[in-house]
Amino acid sequence: MEKNKLHDTCLTTTPDKDIRNSLDPDIAGSYYAMQRAGQAAIDLAIQTNSAIVTTVDGKIVRISAAELIKQRQLTT
Repeated sequence: MEKNKLHDTCLTTTPDKDIRNSLDPDIAGSYYAMQRAGQAAIDLAIQTNSAIVTTVDGKIVRISAAELIKQRQLTT
């Protein structure tokens, strides 16, 4: 069975390469899909007054809805 060269190229990228520059359009587009999913999680947490759990500088942290609102106000 012949290997998919495009697939192999995408798998051998190094961490310092930006996935938005991938030759595979699905991988390149996944960057924006992940951003939208993250924003949707934040929106839902604020609407339901709940927290999200994420990583910050490699550490797992819980961010409350109140803190998410504060962060959003600082960025707009």
